[in-house]
Amino acid sequence: MINTIKKIFGFGPKVDFAELVKQGAIILDVRSKGEYQGGHIKGSTNIPVDTLSSNLGRFKDKNKSIITCCASGMRSASAKRILKANGYNEVHNGGAWNSLQNKIK
Repeated sequence: MINTIKKIFGFGPKVDFAELVKQGAIILDVRSKGEYQGGHIKGSTNIPVDTLSSNLGRFKDKNKSIITCCASGMRSASAKRILKANGYNEVHNGGAWNSLQNKIK
């Protein structure tokens, strides 16, 4: 049970987010448009989590790494579940966008 909870919220094995970005990972910010406009990671893609399912066509390669982020990690965990359920293989919950930004510098 604990391991399942850890996996859902992205607390599994450590992920080298900087390396994933160097290798071309997509950073997907799933906050609202207004939140995104208030600050975001340069080069990230903004698709609010509530519209993600209808925008999956924007990600053609289901094997390309995608790092989800939001304000706290809750919506990005939901986004990761949506992507994984739709066949995307390399999805990582980056948690809070400002924390992720520090990890990829």
